[in-house]
Amino acid sequence: MKVELESTTRFVEADGLRMRVWQGETAAGIPVVALIVRVAVERTQDTTEFERELQEHAAPRADVVAFPLRFFLD
Repeated sequence: MKVELESTTRFVEADGLRMRVWQGETAAGIPVVALIVRVAVERTQDTTEFERELQEHAAPRADVVAFPLRFFLD
């Protein structure tokens, strides 16, 4: 499966971790939400562009703003 994601300005906390909410969609166009704690790249890579783009954040979609609590329940 391929998913294209963009970071949002929204954060949530669960299990003691602060996570940025990312939004996107699958190749088939199905909307998805991802909770990302860390993003890493190889130290040997030139990360200039990566670090610049990592500072860009989209406004969250309506379904991301009203994040369902059920996603956090085990």
